[in-house]
Amino acid sequence: MPELPEVETIRLALEPHVVGRRFEQVDINDPRLVRPYEPIAVAAELEGERVAALDRRGKYLIVRFESGRVLLIHLRMTGSLRHAAGGTLADDPHRRAVVKLDDGSDVAYRDVRRFGTWHLLEPEEVDSYLQRRLGGEPLERAFTAKRLAERLEGRRAPIKAALLDQRTVAGLGNIYVDEALWRAQLHPLRPAGSLAADEIAVLTKAIREALRAGIARQGASLRDYSKPDGRRGRMQERFKVYGREGEPCLRCGTPIDKIRAGGRGTWYCPGCQRLYAPQLRQAASRSASRPSRSSRQSSV
Repeated sequence: MPELPEVETIRLALEPHVVGRRFEQVDINDPRLVRPYEPIAVAAELEGERVAALDRRGKYLIVRFESGRVLLIHLRMTGSLRHAAGGTLADDPHRRAVVKLDDGSDVAYRDVRRFGTWHLLEPEEVDSYLQRRLGGEPLERAFTAKRLAERLEGRRAPIKAALLDQRTVAGLGNIYVDEALWRAQLHPLRPAGSLAADEIAVLTKAIREALRAGIARQGASLRDYSKPDGRRGRMQERFKVYGREGEPCLRCGTPIDKIRAGGRGTWYCPGCQRLYAPQLRQAASRSASRPSRSSRQSSV
């Protein structure tokens, strides 16, 4: 699944080609992309809009129009975008939409598994839509150890599952959570609420480092992800732990193991990401000594 580094790579590559350009013609060939709305109706609404800015929030690509409207593109598992000179797009059975820009070039959206979405929102809808779904941006200055600690406080879920929750940190997915936890030397099954302040500080830094490494190498191409020019990212060549089952840990040499955590395949080092019994007991003690999340919320 494209995560923050992949979406940011796409944004950076597309920005000079789409900002200031008008959507001349829009063809949406898959009704699942814009459901419950009709593709013809959404395409008609998009035609004539001029792009004022191309932003990103978490895993969402945000196309901001001069009208104030916003098109939110979520690539989900296998979505990608391709920019090409007009008439040069190769045949592709997985192409779901094409936008022809007023300079004659095309922006095509392809999606093998068809889970991606396009949402056209009015100006007053955008902020509330994103705030309900996303936590802090991990590469912004406002993302601090204190803020992350607030999000993790009292949570019994494994730290892997807590970080996959987009309301905890926006933009993290399976790859970069595993990479960040390896950098922070934290076991993925460690209860999120058991982390001490110094461990959360290390984790905050590790999240930033993992994401910046991904952006620097223009994302990870494992299956379907590619950049808008069709080339692959290079982050998969530098994974510390993800996908490296049986290979030696780059830090301690212990063979990397794969387990399930947060419902996802998870890679970690048993040598330097250990899970100690006192950590589990500490989490249980903390949970027993404070009201549940639901009861705290109900008293507000």
